[in-house]
Amino acid sequence: MKKALSILFIIFQLNTFITNGQTSVMTFNIRYDNPEDNDNWWEHRKLSILKMFNFYSPEIIGIQEGLNNQVKYIKKNLPDYNYIGVGRDDGKKKGEYTAIFYKKKKLKLISSKTYWLSETPEKVSIGWDASMERIVTFGEFLDLRVQESLFIFNCHFDHRGEISREKSAELLLNFIKNKGIENKKIIVMGDLNCLPDSKPINTLKSKLEDSHDISIREPYGPIGTSNGFNLDKVIKNRIDYIFTKNIKVIDHRIIDDRRENNLFISDHLPVITKMIN
Repeated sequence: MKKALSILFIIFQLNTFITNGQTSVMTFNIRYDNPEDNDNWWEHRKLSILKMFNFYSPEIIGIQEGLNNQVKYIKKNLPDYNYIGVGRDDGKKKGEYTAIFYKKKKLKLISSKTYWLSETPEKVSIGWDASMERIVTFGEFLDLRVQESLFIFNCHFDHRGEISREKSAELLLNFIKNKGIENKKIIVMGDLNCLPDSKPINTLKSKLEDSHDISIREPYGPIGTSNGFNLDKVIKNRIDYIFTKNIKVIDHRIIDDRRENNLFISDHLPVITKMIN
């Protein structure tokens, strides 16, 4: 009896350790605030998005396409989170953000910076053959539970420029190299507008790991992430990713939750992973 209780106690301790040592990370293109989306307009979707964030409650959320009013709305209604990020059009409040929201009781911000995915990443610019400004938000955090550094990049690659996507992937790897963090814990996530067998994804996979591929548990959910608000479409194009380095991934899920009227909460599906710190 004592032996059985000892085994149960060990299992309990192990489960507690795993649970306490987990970090959930989500990437989600929330679709910019566009009244022409009609039934799919932000004003009709924003409450469902908040409910989804609260239900899954990830420690880290990387959003793409959020305009200033959308970022402020999320911040106001998610009081447990702070965020970093700026608008891509002026480096302040204009244009879309690739903001990183993080739970302030679990992560401490050490430093942050926004880079433009271009030949001149330190200033507002359009890179290569891109159709518009594209950015990556970088943050260095201290995980307060394990007292270790965590380096996060949240990106949005161009949807038209093939060269831009290829160069953006190379640029991200150069950021990692130049910061001297190859041996640290790294997360690179975002809407990359690339399929899994494309050149930019293979470039990233030369130094990073796709959480979909290395998840201990079998990935869950649809194959793809891009739905275009089309309820009749088979969701097969995976263009939203969470890459990691020096991190063990427990599971990977593409979330297909809907609004109460069965419409999508965005034209992309959120991706969430759980990792062991």
